[in-house]
Amino acid sequence: MKFSTKEITRVGIFAALHVAAAMMLRYGGPAVVPFSLVPFMAFLAAFTLGGRLGALSLAIYALLGLMGVPVFARAPFGGLTYVLQPTFGFIIGFIVAAYFAGKFDINTRRGAALAMVVGVGVLYLVGVPYLVAVIRFYLGRPFTWQRAFEVAVAPFIVLDFVKVFVAVLLARAIKKRLSYLSI
Repeated sequence: MKFSTKEITRVGIFAALHVAAAMMLRYGGPAVVPFSLVPFMAFLAAFTLGGRLGALSLAIYALLGLMGVPVFARAPFGGLTYVLQPTFGFIIGFIVAAYFAGKFDINTRRGAALAMVVGVGVLYLVGVPYLVAVIRFYLGRPFTWQRAFEVAVAPFIVLDFVKVFVAVLLARAIKKRLSYLSI
């Protein structure tokens, strides 16, 4: 797989933006339902860079964290042990969701709607089972699928769709500007 200088630069910029989005949650203070810009940035990367490069920018972000760089929003903030965090499945989910959501043409209503539904759907299809598995098997606590829906889906899904919708609008504008600059 060969990448152009332009692609490498854009992927690197978005990887840095993912780190910045996660850091905002870390320093934002406690909240009952934390507001995170990570889903917004994940989908903005997918819609701006396309599925392959958007997913790559998120994979780089995840690899930085797994290598020990403190880029994740929650303690321990990085390292291989982060895979045992119940929410790590959502980081994997962002990568997979970006890949699939970025395949759609967001310049049409149908394409944008499909990208939004598929992206958010894939995110939760990866993140929620991981959450349940870690809590049940690693932490050894009883945890039902209903409880997983109550804590990991219900409080976030509407706001996630709003973030994805805004990401569609912003990505359209960014792509238009980048095409004028031809960079």
